[in-house]
Amino acid sequence: MEKSMIIVTGATGLLGRRIAESLLMRVPADQVGVSVRDPRKAQDLAERGVRVRQGSFTDPDSLSHAFEGASQVLIVSVDKLGAEAIRQHRAAIDGAVAAGARRILYTSHMGADPTSQFEPCRDHAADEEVLQACGVPFTSLRNGFYAASALRFFGQAAETGQLVLPADGAVSWTAHADLADAAAAILTEEGRFDGPTPPLTAAQAIDFDEIAALAAELTGRTIKRVTVSDEEFRQQMAGHGVPAEQADLMVDIFAASRAGEFATVDPTLAKLIGREPINFDTVLREALSASR
Repeated sequence: MEKSMIIVTGATGLLGRRIAESLLMRVPADQVGVSVRDPRKAQDLAERGVRVRQGSFTDPDSLSHAFEGASQVLIVSVDKLGAEAIRQHRAAIDGAVAAGARRILYTSHMGADPTSQFEPCRDHAADEEVLQACGVPFTSLRNGFYAASALRFFGQAAETGQLVLPADGAVSWTAHADLADAAAAILTEEGRFDGPTPPLTAAQAIDFDEIAALAAELTGRTIKRVTVSDEEFRQQMAGHGVPAEQADLMVDIFAASRAGEFATVDPTLAKLIGREPINFDTVLREALSASR
């Protein structure tokens, strides 16, 4: 049988690194390769027998070497928006096709839809259309919203006693570690999902009222949830030096969550990883402990 070579892009990032680590618990190191912008940051993976090669979505020529011999390529989506994101992802998809990969996997997002109020979800929908047309079987990982994002919104609320945010809706916040294990499980069971997966989410969806109450319980302090308008929140962020594009994106998360775009809860993630996903209580408790 043809030798398997799984290539993971972005393997020095938060998600890509965890996927590579999870893969190494499942398959021999010589069946894992990583494509990274700076191979020095993946030196420890190279020392464990992983094939480390330089590759960048902004330099399509580099990808032919980075993806050489791939049976599967997992494209970890970039932290860009709009045309730039789609251009980079198209370069990665084209590179995987040219390398002869049997399957392309892509980290998409729950709620990926051309009509989403959240721009990254519109971008992911466009990327899924590119995958659909690329001529190679693909799996699109519809990842739940990263729990780490909720922690960024939580910010200094434990110190100030106020969680000041726009009106929101429930979100099934999901841990990077669980999503990484799910990706590794899908990679090692090639073809388990063809096309988009069901939403890969934690077992519960909660809103910021519940997060404030949970934080109060964990810290023993009073934490009040204060609702402001989208515009007030945008101005508040501008006052803290947040660039306009980033501020708009953050406001859009609240608009999309109010519309219920991130409220879905699905059992697929738990089945893939063979355990209950990490719940938000645990994520918040660890973050609060680390900040003390």
